[in-house]
Amino acid sequence: MTTATWRPRRARIVPYVLATVVVLGMIVLAVVMPAPWGLGDRLGLVAIGLIVAGILHMLARSRVTADPEGVTIVNGLRTHEYDWAELIGVSMAEGAPWPTLDLADGSTVAIMGIQASDGDRASRALGELAALIHERGEAKDH
Repeated sequence: MTTATWRPRRARIVPYVLATVVVLGMIVLAVVMPAPWGLGDRLGLVAIGLIVAGILHMLARSRVTADPEGVTIVNGLRTHEYDWAELIGVSMAEGAPWPTLDLADGSTVAIMGIQASDGDRASRALGELAALIHERGEAKDH
């Protein structure tokens, strides 16, 4: 099995476009501010723009990677790594923004790397991941 990675399309494009607009806007604002604003104030505006861009990047970096060892889920700040034996299934409820991964210990984990807003692309990704979990997962004994 080769490595497969799924990433949302819209949930990556929107944050990166917005981050670009925010950073450029803060740079322009820093340049056009009147004389009472010093260099430190202007650099502070740019720093705020960069912080906002960093937060937006964390949202946009969501992904799911399946490799021979297991599945890695990156959701914002957290990264979850699971062996195939820990996985039972994956499902996406009607109207849910993203699917959830069912684990052998009874817990679930959101998978923000597959977004319902991507339509058919999300359905294909969910089907591919479900097939891999069925083939390699389902909490098989070691």
